[in-house]
Amino acid sequence: MTEVFKMDAPATDRRLDDMAQGLVGAPLDRPEGPLKVTGQATYANEWQVENMAHGVMVRAPGPSGRVVLSNRDDVAAMPGVLAVIQDERLLRNPAQGKANEAPVQGPQQAAYMGQLIALVVAETFEQARHAAQSVKVTLGNAEVVAVTTETAAVEPQEAQSLDQGDLDAAMRDAAHTVDSTYTTPSHSSTPMEPHASIASWEGEDLTLRGSYQMLKYNRNELADSLGIHPDRVRILAPYVGGGFGSKLGIAPEAVAAAIAAQEVGRPVSVALLRPQVYEATMRRSDTRQRIRLAADAEGRLIGLGHDALVSNLPGETFAEPVLQASHFLYGGANRKMSMDLARVHRLCCGSVRAPGEAVGVTVFESAMDELAQQIGMDPVELRRRNIPDKDPESGKAFSSRRFEDALDSGAKIFGWADRPGLKERREGEWLIGYGMASAARVNILMESQARVTLTPQGTARVETDMTDIGTGTYAILGQIAGDMLGLPRDAVEVVLGDTALPPASGSGGSWGASSSGTSVYIACQAIRQQLAERLEVSETDLTLKDGRATFANQTRDLADILQNDEIVKLGHVEAGETSEAVRQATFGAYFAEVAVHAATGETRVRRMHGSFAAGRILNAKTARSQCLGGMTFGIGMALTEELAFDPRDGHVANHNLAEYHIPVNADVPQLTVELLEERDDWANPMQAKGIGELGICGAAAAILNAIYNATGVRVRDYPATLDKVIAGM
Repeated sequence: MTEVFKMDAPATDRRLDDMAQGLVGAPLDRPEGPLKVTGQATYANEWQVENMAHGVMVRAPGPSGRVVLSNRDDVAAMPGVLAVIQDERLLRNPAQGKANEAPVQGPQQAAYMGQLIALVVAETFEQARHAAQSVKVTLGNAEVVAVTTETAAVEPQEAQSLDQGDLDAAMRDAAHTVDSTYTTPSHSSTPMEPHASIASWEGEDLTLRGSYQMLKYNRNELADSLGIHPDRVRILAPYVGGGFGSKLGIAPEAVAAAIAAQEVGRPVSVALLRPQVYEATMRRSDTRQRIRLAADAEGRLIGLGHDALVSNLPGETFAEPVLQASHFLYGGANRKMSMDLARVHRLCCGSVRAPGEAVGVTVFESAMDELAQQIGMDPVELRRRNIPDKDPESGKAFSSRRFEDALDSGAKIFGWADRPGLKERREGEWLIGYGMASAARVNILMESQARVTLTPQGTARVETDMTDIGTGTYAILGQIAGDMLGLPRDAVEVVLGDTALPPASGSGGSWGASSSGTSVYIACQAIRQQLAERLEVSETDLTLKDGRATFANQTRDLADILQNDEIVKLGHVEAGETSEAVRQATFGAYFAEVAVHAATGETRVRRMHGSFAAGRILNAKTARSQCLGGMTFGIGMALTEELAFDPRDGHVANHNLAEYHIPVNADVPQLTVELLEERDDWANPMQAKGIGELGICGAAAAILNAIYNATGVRVRDYPATLDKVIAGM
C-alpha cells in the first residue's frame, strides 16, 4: 500500500522528538564502514562477472574536427582485441544531473580535446589499454574554435538577471563602497573511485553495474541513449566511491560498455583511466565575478551587485548558478545581478559539490571582508547588521534561520574577539592572520519513494534505489526506521542502489538524506498507524522501543502483535506548497587562522572552525564528517585546486592526482565543527535540511580573508598560490 505525502503545510507535530529508541541524531557509525575499509564492499568495477571482456576508451586529440580512426583495422587485429567501436550512440559528455534523457551523442565530431570518441574491447584490460593507446586518430576539417573564455562567444542568461531599485545611485551616494572583480578556476570533482561500468545483456534486458548517484534518472538516460525502453534496464550501484556531482548523470563509459557487450555477446567492463576522469567527466565552471557593495556610515548595505561570467560547451544548458545565495543572504534595497555564459570547447561543465554557492558565496564573502576593512568594522558585526528580516527580493519569510547564532557561537568558540589586527602578529618568519566568512546553501525537497517492511521476527527492511556515495545513507535510513518502529539499529536492514527498488531522490543537491529519509519516515508512520489500529489505540499513545509496544499501561512484543504477518508500506513524498511559500536555506559561519611565510608567500592553515545550522541533524557523526569534508574542499579551493587548460587547444594540462593538487593530510589542520540545534517545520515532516554541501559554501573565503589579515595582500584570483601572495608582499 502506498502512502503519498505532499509537503503543502508546515509539519508542526515533530513526531521524531517523541520516539523512544533514541536513534535519530545520534552519532552512530556507518554500518557498511567495516565492509569498505576491509575491501569487502563491491564497487562498480570489482564485480566478478563470468566471461567478462574489458574496454578502454580512446580520446580526441583536438577540440574540433571529424574523427577518423586511421589504423582501425590494424588495431582490430592486435592480440586479444575483440572489437573497435565507434558507434553513433556514444556520448559526447555525461548527462547533466536530473537530465532524464540522453545527453549529446555522436563520436564522429570532436567538440573538445580529450573527448571520448571510441572504445577498444579486448580479452584483458592490459590488451585493451595497449590497443586503445595504439589507435591513431586524425581530425578532418578541423576549425578554429574558442578554447578560452576570453575568445568565446557570450550568451546573456536573461532568466538569471535582476534589477531592483537603483544600484548606480546607491554606489554614488554610499558612505562606503566596494567594486571588485574576482576570478575562480575550474575544479574537478576528483572522486576516489574512477567512473566505471560493467554491462551484461540477457536477451533484450540490460544490467549495468555502475558508479552513479541518481539511479531513477540514470536508467532513463541510459535507455534513451541506447534506444530501448527503461523497463529493459537495471542499474546496480550499492556502493559509490565518491561522486561530488560528477556521477549525477549517465556518462560515456556506461553507454560504451552497453554497446560493446551487445556487440561482442558477453559482459564488458569499461573503467575510465584517471586522466580520462579529469578530461571527460564534469568540471566546475571557471568564473569571473564582479561584486559591488554600497553601505551607509553604520555599515548597513543599501545596495549590492553581483555580475558573473561562467562557461560551458556549446549545446549545454547548465550555467553555474553563482548568484544563488546572493539573492537572500544579505539585505539592501538596491540590487542588480546578471550572468553571461561563454561557449568554450573544453570538457563539459556541470554540478560539482555545491554548484553555485561554492564559488558564488566564496567570492561574495571575500568582497564583504573588503567592505569591513574599509569601514573599520568587525567582519562578524558587518554581517550581523546586514541579516535581512525576510527575503529581500520576494518578501517571503525564512522557514528557519540560525545565521546570527552561527556567527556568534562560531566566533566565541574560535576566540575571534581576541584576534590581533591587520599585520599585527608574527612568529619568526611566519605572519599570522585570522579570517571569517558566512555559509549559505539553498534547501530542496525532492520526490522520493521507499518501501519499509516490518517482519514478525522483530526486524525491519528498508528498500529504495537511493545511493550512498560515502555520505551515510545506510546509517541514516536505518536510524529513521529504527526510531519510528522501536527497533535497535542492527535490527534494520537497509537495501540501496538497485533500480528494481522504489525510485528515490538520488544523491545530489544536499537533498538525499532529507528527501529519501522522509519517504522512509512516511512508510514507518503508516506502519505505526496500522499497529495502533490493531491495538485499538491512538498512534500518538503508542510507544515502540526495543521490539516492544507500550500502550494503555500494557506492553506487548511486536511479534505477538503481528501474528506471523508482515506489514509492508511504500512511502512517497512530493514537494508541495512549502517549497514556494517560504525561503528555505541553511546557514553557517567559518573562522580560520593561517600562517603565511614572509619570504615565500606559502600559506598554511593552522586551525579552522565551522558552525552550521541545517534543521534536525539526522546523524551527528555523518553530518560532522560532511562539514569536515566541505571545509577541506574549501582549503583546496583557497590554496591549491585548479584545472589548468592549455590556451592553444584547451587540453587539461594537470589531468592526474600528482598535478591536480587536492589537500592532503599535511595541508589540513585539526578542524572543529559545531552543529546548532534547529527544527525547520517547513522543510519536511522530520524538520531536517540538507547539510552535505553547506560546509564548502564560503569556506575558502575565510582562508583568503585570513591571508589578507596576515599580510595586507588581497588575492582576488583564486587559488592563493604562493606566487600571487608574494607578488603583493
